[in-house]
Amino acid sequence: MFKDITLGQYYQTDSLLHRLDPRVKIVGTLVYIISLFVVNSFIGYAVCAVFLIAMIKLSNVPVGYIVRGMKAILILLLITMAFNLFLTPGEELFRIAFLKITKQGLAFAVKMAIRLSLLVIGSSLMTLTTTPNQLTDAIENLLNPLKRVRVPVHEIAMMMSIALRFIPILMEETDKIMKAQIARGADFESKNLIKKIKSLVPLLVPLFISAFRRANDLAMAMEARCYRGGAGRTKMKPLVYKGRDQGAYFVLLAYFAVCVLLRLIRLPISI
Repeated sequence: MFKDITLGQYYQTDSLLHRLDPRVKIVGTLVYIISLFVVNSFIGYAVCAVFLIAMIKLSNVPVGYIVRGMKAILILLLITMAFNLFLTPGEELFRIAFLKITKQGLAFAVKMAIRLSLLVIGSSLMTLTTTPNQLTDAIENLLNPLKRVRVPVHEIAMMMSIALRFIPILMEETDKIMKAQIARGADFESKNLIKKIKSLVPLLVPLFISAFRRANDLAMAMEARCYRGGAGRTKMKPLVYKGRDQGAYFVLLAYFAVCVLLRLIRLPISI
């Protein structure tokens, strides 16, 4: 189950997306997330989906590998749909016992499912095509103006990079602990909710201990190497925009303009 989480993992291959400046990919991800909230019609979501499919094609990352990450948010997706389906007031379609399904609730549930799915896949694509070191440099560069108001930009970027890097490590550690506990007779597949919660205790305790131990080892390693933050630090590979990066910004601008245009036009199947 935990191997299905793709957020924070890097897929090593050669592609146009991998070669883009990491700042372009961060800005592109933010623009894509905003566009998902700008559009309000099925045609708009179709445009967002086509754009994402094109980016996946350019990334050379297997579609199955990306879609596999959706398993991790399946429960959250179903809960979100259920809340929107049954709690949105409007024109009643049919009733199941005391639960009422409305036309507006059905449309809103479908909209939220599409939006959440595209958002997770789009965000995963950024981390799959960008190394943690590139993300750190890009975040620090983009937040550089905040240094004027004494915001610790380098430290913030470093923390975000470490957090992303620890996701696959902790998932791998969780998988190892689960296999060890199953070998000792632990039951993680029980359908009884109480038993399932109790079975998580022998999993979470060693996981937290392992996480704190790794964090302590990392802190000691950084201190042993005389790490003193971003003051006076230089870059081995400074970020420089190239022609393809400028072209990517132009494509992003054109895509966002289309999304805004679709929002302004009154479409018959808007939701």
